[in-house]
Amino acid sequence: MPVIKVTLIEGYDAETITSLSRRMTDAVRATIAAPPDGITVVVEEVSPTNYMRGGRSRTPGAPIPGAAAVVRDYLAAMEERDVGRAKGHLHEDFTMTFPSGRTMFSLEELFEWSKTRYSQVGKTFEGFDEAFDENKAIVCCRGALHGAWVDGTPFEGVRFIDRFELIAGRIVRQEVWNDLSEHRPS
Repeated sequence: MPVIKVTLIEGYDAETITSLSRRMTDAVRATIAAPPDGITVVVEEVSPTNYMRGGRSRTPGAPIPGAAAVVRDYLAAMEERDVGRAKGHLHEDFTMTFPSGRTMFSLEELFEWSKTRYSQVGKTFEGFDEAFDENKAIVCCRGALHGAWVDGTPFEGVRFIDRFELIAGRIVRQEVWNDLSEHRPS
């Protein structure tokens, strides 16, 4: 069974080390047929004075926030209409694509577009999945929408899936699929 040894410069918190160890385990499981309890990850830490690259001591790089946690907070901020907090999670090249293929580049554009669709919308989450590709983290979340149509009539139980791409902890792309049009009153 595989044993993975990782050497880090001292200074990372326990949550970051645990996250790295879990992701290393997941990477092994995605590559070879090994049961989780057969995979060992050993993290060794060295002091900054005992670590040199290019003839210089180094300090640990900043941990990147968990991609699913970033997406959760972004979606919570959107539901609360806390635009400043939501924008804080967006990459400078952010785009979002909604059902019917409508692509938008700003939250203000989304709010304007949604005025003709519903007066309020919220999400109940069933799950979040994370994946990684080169320099991107990919998060898919799924669940059900609830809210009110423009005329105030409530709706609930509308399936949705949102897919996010994050670079360096910032959302660069959001794609949205849902059954809202199937539930819209005629």
